[in-house]
Amino acid sequence: MVCASRTGSNRRLVDALVEGTHSEGIEGVTSRVVEPLDAGVDDVLAADLVVLAAPPRLGMIAGLMKDFLERIYYPCLDVTNGKPCALVCKGDTDATGALAQTNTILTGLRWHQVQPPLVVIGEVTEADLDAARELGATLAGGLSISLW
Repeated sequence: MVCASRTGSNRRLVDALVEGTHSEGIEGVTSRVVEPLDAGVDDVLAADLVVLAAPPRLGMIAGLMKDFLERIYYPCLDVTNGKPCALVCKGDTDATGALAQTNTILTGLRWHQVQPPLVVIGEVTEADLDAARELGATLAGGLSISLW
């Protein structure tokens, strides 16, 4: 999981998602959370599924996440076709532009979003954290049975 989070809101969602990957009955799935500046091509190649978590900034994808995607784009372009992925996006007012920009990049990479993005607008609630846990359990469950 690549997580950009200045305020901690995206990180809270990612931590809940990781918690969900350890749901009862799901075995053999491990997760690793990496900051965008610390993530690279080797992380993508080693991952069975990539979760990208970043807030929108000025109507676009957060700069650190865009930097990560720019650094891995060409090295991964022809070797990660069909890579399963999921998105987490927590914004204050709107995430439309960030999601559109991210989707354009993922389409170019030919990655496959296996679940709809988890989008949270405003304060993170317990219901949002529950949704993140559920997403984590769903992703881990799919991986554990080689669904993707």
